Amino acid sequence: MVHIEAHGPVVCYRVARPIFGRPYYHTAAYWADGLMVDSGCVHTAAGLVQATAALPVAQIVNTHSHEDHIGGNGPLQRARGCRVLAPEEALAILADPRRQYLQPYRRFFWGWPEPSQGEPLGEWVETEHHRFRVISTPGHTAHHIALYEPEQGWLFSGDAYIGGRDVAARLDYDVSAIIASLRRLAALPVSLLFPGSGTVREDPAAELARKADQMEEFGAEVRRLHADGVGIGEITRRLVGRETMLTYLTAGHFRGANLVRLYLAGHDRCL
Repeated sequence: MVHIEAHGPVVCYRVARPIFGRPYYHTAAYWADGLMVDSGCVHTAAGLVQATAALPVAQIVNTHSHEDHIGGNGPLQRARGCRVLAPEEALAILADPRRQYLQPYRRFFWGWPEPSQGEPLGEWVETEHHRFRVISTPGHTAHHIALYEPEQGWLFSGDAYIGGRDVAARLDYDVSAIIASLRRLAALPVSLLFPGSGTVREDPAAELARKADQMEEFGAEVRRLHADGVGIGEITRRLVGRETMLTYLTAGHFRGANLVRLYLAGHDRCL
């Protein structure tokens, strides 16, 4: 399922696999001046190829190697002959996506991507009318990047920014790096934020900073309770609440207790 929105000259393709006619777990691909930023999952790749048929697609940039961001690479590259650019650490996964283990829920919702041939990103990505700066934004993955067009104030953040209050996490996140990346992005003069979720935001600097503040405050409270001898389970219940359906759907890969553990692990690395 592909939902299309235009934001000036930028087109957002919000994609999700429909289950019994209802889309679940959206991700986004963006088109600007012949450039695609991310390409959704393999289940929506055919729809994305069809939806972009009337537009030139010369390049794809992947913000990171997760399967819900690289799934359209292969079909688009085959159909349009476009270049694929990605962080160097992601290239092996693009060439052989099965190097990246997918838990059953990830295979169901997003699937194994087709292989694509990628090239390493430099410091800038150029299109006919725009020049995009590549910004390192580790945390969600170690190799995550964002794209920033300084003349327009466009920021394509991938999953460096995830809105809302965090209630669960994977243990391979680095929360200290996520906060630092959010601070780096919040310092930019941004007019439009194009995140991996597809929910586009105007003048987002305050929101980016607020998310970093919220994460720091949450971490400080986790560490205070832990220092007082409160266990991880009780900290989770006090600060996050009961585990959500996401915990059971992902067989514990995403869970509130993991979020608490990440802040304690980050604290321990700083000691």
